[in-house]
Amino acid sequence: MSTFEQLGLSPETLQAIYKLGFEEPTPIQKKAIPLALQGVDLIGQAPTGTGKTAAFGLPIIERIEPDSDQIQGLVVVPTRELAIQVAEELNKIGEFKRVRTLPIYGGQDMTRQIKLLKKRPQIVVGTPGRLMDHMRRRTIRLQNISIVVLDEADEMLNMGFVEDIKYILSDLPENRQTLLFSASITKAVENMSQHF
Repeated sequence: MSTFEQLGLSPETLQAIYKLGFEEPTPIQKKAIPLALQGVDLIGQAPTGTGKTAAFGLPIIERIEPDSDQIQGLVVVPTRELAIQVAEELNKIGEFKRVRTLPIYGGQDMTRQIKLLKKRPQIVVGTPGRLMDHMRRRTIRLQNISIVVLDEADEMLNMGFVEDIKYILSDLPENRQTLLFSASITKAVENMSQHF
């Protein structure tokens, strides 16, 4: 049986996950976390409800420089509900490392989001359309992204976001780490992973 300690997480991150009541890593966490901590690109397949958010969230929190006021991590998700949910979990996981995550999504007041972006979160979780809105307005800067996650990749493809994802990723540094998570690995998801 492996434990969170054996995955190589910092004391602050371990403190946060035990506070959240996590006891032992799920199969996707055992496989993804050590690889993601090494900085390699990866594709993770696991059904919803198996701890995927922590599987990518824990490595993101570990890789962030909490003293920096730059956005260093980006999570792209298909829906507003998922943006809120993932950001809440990342804020809890990042509590003791003082890493701040901001969700940005359509349907929320743009002026409010711009004000929140000025507070310098280190991680942004966003839906493709709203991320592109901010990119076009230059209210979000992505040149310091070191790690990007495409969450629910199969859903994003089903919803027709492939061109949006290409647009977003084309603005990120080439030497970033890319993690792709999906409930199913379809041919379209495979093609997208080859492309990115």
